[in-house]
Amino acid sequence: MGYGVPASIAASLRYPKRMTVCVAGDGDFLMYSQELATAAQYGARVIMLVVNNGMYGTIRMHQERRFPGRVSSTDLVGPDFVALAKSFGAHAERVETTESFAAAFERACAADRSAVLELVMDRDQITPDRRLNA
Repeated sequence: MGYGVPASIAASLRYPKRMTVCVAGDGDFLMYSQELATAAQYGARVIMLVVNNGMYGTIRMHQERRFPGRVSSTDLVGPDFVALAKSFGAHAERVETTESFAAAFERACAADRSAVLELVMDRDQITPDRRLNA
């Protein structure tokens, strides 16, 4: 966990003419969110999609599967990801509906700096094709 943020910044710096997109859960992103400072300092242009479901989703999925009813320490109280990203000089937006994603992604692509799109998710949607309550 956490590898995607610094790796995407490195990829952007290595290949500055290519689009670099990082997809990370909220817990994953928080492990290296301070690397937005590195992106700003060196001019990296990364689009970071922070999939925010308010938990360490993969760990929670394993707990639910192996130990039903015995969930421990997977809920997260995250920061305001938009404010955090903006404090590092990144373009940032909160995306709450599928319909609003495309326009937000276009604005992130047009930004002359790194961008963070916080994708607010249903807590039960643990992966693209799995739900906790299923």
